[in-house]
Amino acid sequence: MYQAPRGTQDILPAERPYWRYVTEQMHTVAALFGYQQIDTPIFEETALYVRGVGEGTDIVDKEMYSFQDKGGAEITLRPEFTAGIMRAYIEHGMHVWPQPVKLYSIGPIFRYERPQAGRFRQHHQFNVEAVGEIDPAVDVEVMSLAWTLLSRLGYRGLSFQLNSTGCPKCRPAYRAALVGYFQAYEANLNEVDRRRLEINPLRLLDSKEEAAQPLLDRAPHSADYLCDECADHFASLRGHLKALEMPYSVNFRLVRGLDYYTKTVFEVWASRIGAQAAVCGGGRYDGLIEELGGPPTPGIGFGMGIERVILSLKEQGVEPPTLPAPVVQVSPLGETARVPAIELVRDLRAAGIGAVLAFGNRSLKAQLKSADKANLAFTLILGEQELASGVTVVRDMRTSQQTPVSLLEVVSWLQNARAACCKSGSTV
Repeated sequence: MYQAPRGTQDILPAERPYWRYVTEQMHTVAALFGYQQIDTPIFEETALYVRGVGEGTDIVDKEMYSFQDKGGAEITLRPEFTAGIMRAYIEHGMHVWPQPVKLYSIGPIFRYERPQAGRFRQHHQFNVEAVGEIDPAVDVEVMSLAWTLLSRLGYRGLSFQLNSTGCPKCRPAYRAALVGYFQAYEANLNEVDRRRLEINPLRLLDSKEEAAQPLLDRAPHSADYLCDECADHFASLRGHLKALEMPYSVNFRLVRGLDYYTKTVFEVWASRIGAQAAVCGGGRYDGLIEELGGPPTPGIGFGMGIERVILSLKEQGVEPPTLPAPVVQVSPLGETARVPAIELVRDLRAAGIGAVLAFGNRSLKAQLKSADKANLAFTLILGEQELASGVTVVRDMRTSQQTPVSLLEVVSWLQNARAACCKSGSTV
């Protein structure tokens, strides 16, 4: 029997209220901050990610879904959003737009990694980018957008983990300090971390190997090697966060997983969601557009995994609003009533009343049982006798009370019944 591929999932109807709730809040908060939605292709040239994300990263070396298409082009399913959006920024001349260009995306990304709770090989992400401005206030705005969204979703105990990884001017000195430090302990590193030491020493700070943890705790801090520009930027950012009373902790081991980050890197942590406290993360990528062939252009953004958000909302007991659903079933009795019933369903839906038609030739008892299982509020019974009288019998599924109502007035009758229920606090 066929099953969904490992690391993927079917999002069943029972889960859709969470998805609708979360994504609607994402659209609402993004608009509140003045961000516009952009959709880029689900696959790009492999070289875009190799150059943008960087060789030596886990994403490029281990996790990308890459293949050669029928035309011989090397293609990769999107493992992250930022490189593709920066490609679009360059391709469509967005540098002449008012800066910063503020964009967001919602969609799937693909990474071949070990599936675990809230993490899948195909998962969905909310991605935010602000491109074209170096002001630390933009950093704060992007971080505030994440904070506002999570607060509206019901998260409590939010705080930031914060670091600065420097820039091309000051990072070489820090890189040399890291190499010098870890070379003295190279025998204590596993094969993966020794390769990181050779290719990208900053990635060592993100190592999860147990044996490396004492070494990482004593490793040099990037903040001690910042140039004046990076140090001033980091100080201004912390000052803005303090003014907004947004708690943060400087985490000297925070480097994120992509090579394009410069200066600010951050994560948003929430309390009471288990051991994995990070809900989203991002940072600055001031050299990425230039690396991809565009003019020097600063930028900052973050990504937020939707599956992870939904899982933690469930852990916190947050219930999403229910989705709109049909409230009426039209039950035709006999073939004579079939076409009038179809027309009645059409008229109800046109009036904004969710309605379903009882299909087949089942008995009225079976039709009522089906309406009860579907948790519908009313069943409209329509047979030859009702048609001759110009009425339909409205059955209240909660009380079993039946009321003859004119076919010409049944729409307004149901609208009034729904309004009365809403006023009393009942749901119809």
